[in-house]
Amino acid sequence: MESAQKHKLAGWGNYPVAESYTVNPRNEEDARGDLNKGRVIARGLGRSYGDQAVNEDQFVAVCTKLNHFLKWNEQEGILECEAGVSLEEIILTFGPKGWLPMICPGTKFVTIGGAIANDIHGKAHHIDGSFVNCVLSFTILLADGTIAEASRTENADLFWANFGGLGLLGVILTARLKLRRVETTYFKQKSIKIKNLDHMLEALEQYDHDYNYSVAWIDALAKGPKLGGGVLTLGNAAKLSELPENLKSNPLKLHATSRLTVPFFLPSFVLNGLTVRMLNKVIAFVQNSPKEFVHYEKFFFPLDAINNWNRGYGKRGFIQYQFVIPEDNGKKNLTEILEMIAASGCTPFLNVFKRMGEGQGILSFPFKGYTLAIDFPVTKNLLSFTPKLDAKVLSAGGRLYLGKDALLHESTFKAMYPQYEQWMAIKRKYDPGNRFTSNISRRLGLEIA
Repeated sequence: MESAQKHKLAGWGNYPVAESYTVNPRNEEDARGDLNKGRVIARGLGRSYGDQAVNEDQFVAVCTKLNHFLKWNEQEGILECEAGVSLEEIILTFGPKGWLPMICPGTKFVTIGGAIANDIHGKAHHIDGSFVNCVLSFTILLADGTIAEASRTENADLFWANFGGLGLLGVILTARLKLRRVETTYFKQKSIKIKNLDHMLEALEQYDHDYNYSVAWIDALAKGPKLGGGVLTLGNAAKLSELPENLKSNPLKLHATSRLTVPFFLPSFVLNGLTVRMLNKVIAFVQNSPKEFVHYEKFFFPLDAINNWNRGYGKRGFIQYQFVIPEDNGKKNLTEILEMIAASGCTPFLNVFKRMGEGQGILSFPFKGYTLAIDFPVTKNLLSFTPKLDAKVLSAGGRLYLGKDALLHESTFKAMYPQYEQWMAIKRKYDPGNRFTSNISRRLGLEIA
């Protein structure tokens, strides 16, 4: 067991930055020893955007060395692995066998523990739901040093509270997952150029029943009759018989290691209104692809093609602001929100729009409605604007994704997630002494008083 070193840590948005003592457990014994050092939060590959896996002046257990496969049942497609295993490691190992993760977010560089803590979702939420739907059970190191198994039938309260629970109930050690059988690693896709918000909502209503995967890029700077315009991309897993001959020779092709990288933090002035408008035109062109068949790497993980792309926002960092609102009055509320963003003086970039299916869990983010994720560089304007945006989302009956949040106030969080009291009762049961803490737990009041 190693001694802890103090480091500056941040999430993927490089905001906020906090000095934390880091440890790197390699096994169950290490993890239990690290628990005895003080208050701790588990961390994976650091792809949560905000302060979910930083712990000012406390301990952070970086669990990426807990990344071993334990059992594989090919008959049923069930994998048991340590929680530090990444989606990329699963794809590289099981993709050639004809298996892929059931739920894929926008990056493959996420650990299973992180996927559970944030209850990640992807382009198929309206069909497949969130990550909880592919997890059969997991083991977790609790505050008293014991290890519990949690499933839908055993310690069910602990099971459900961990999905979206931000790692605040313990250190997840292992998990049993259901993978998806595939004939190819390609997707058959359709791209539709969208004129405005009316057209966007009509297209989603028309096509979501026929395509398992759907996601839209929206030009958040557009105004007037073009408000809500962009490109809608739809897709289904491609069958071997559907592939053109030039792809059939290697139907389970894997991704190559990317050589592209952003080597340093770009100057803050690079992203401004003019450059974002230019980049939006490039994104619209790329998204509106005429290709009928596309590899999973481009379909699921387009940004993974550029290493350290988060440095493009400069040292000031950025936030990803993701909300979901109900479909009732959805057009009216989305119009008002998009108008607020366009007039805010902030610089919205990489704006992703989806329709979500039914929600589940306690602090899990998704519910049936519309979700928009926007990247904002951190500025003084942004820090004064987001509370106004929070209030609008709340008034629309919506909430923010805690797995990406960096700025939400405690009172607004509790209004958005009134079920937090149910979660707090489970926290009191399993961690009454607040052994598991983080910056976001203190910011949102997710600690025992």
